[in-house]
Amino acid sequence: MTQELIDLRNSILEGRYEDALSIVDELEGMSKQAILRNIESFLARMLIHLIKNQVEQRLTNSWAASIRDSVRGIQKMNLKDNKTSYYINSDEWEEVIEDEMEAAIRTASVEVANGAYTPSQLSEMVDKNQIVQVAKHLLNLTYLHSRKDLPVAIDDYFSQLPGGEDWRLGKRQ
Repeated sequence: MTQELIDLRNSILEGRYEDALSIVDELEGMSKQAILRNIESFLARMLIHLIKNQVEQRLTNSWAASIRDSVRGIQKMNLKDNKTSYYINSDEWEEVIEDEMEAAIRTASVEVANGAYTPSQLSEMVDKNQIVQVAKHLLNLTYLHSRKDLPVAIDDYFSQLPGGEDWRLGKRQ
């Protein structure tokens, strides 16, 4: 990016405004791609823990914290600087989730049941449609709740997950 900024400065100083605008467009694209990669990283972490929750039929404090932190990170990254629009709109998540699902299953296979399943075995076990629906519900909370209120909304939703009611009541699994 440093070279692009140098080129931008030179283009402006030399009066090559078309070149300067082209560089600005390129920088905007690079920035957007970096933000989308961060969102995808948060999404992958969330999916890994939702997969573990579904297969093991329990919810731990660690998994709940990871899911909650991932959703909060997505909310923060997804809101554009203008505070009125998003990089990924609420109706665009399904494809993004599906793009991350297989990688999440592969990573989760190392952790589910202490690594007892290969990625292909775990893939057979996971109800992907259900994971997508849970993920979409959690992501939709980011459009409905303020940054301050989002953690409570997520925690309330956890009671609907396998083992979530026990988690809410503080019962050990």
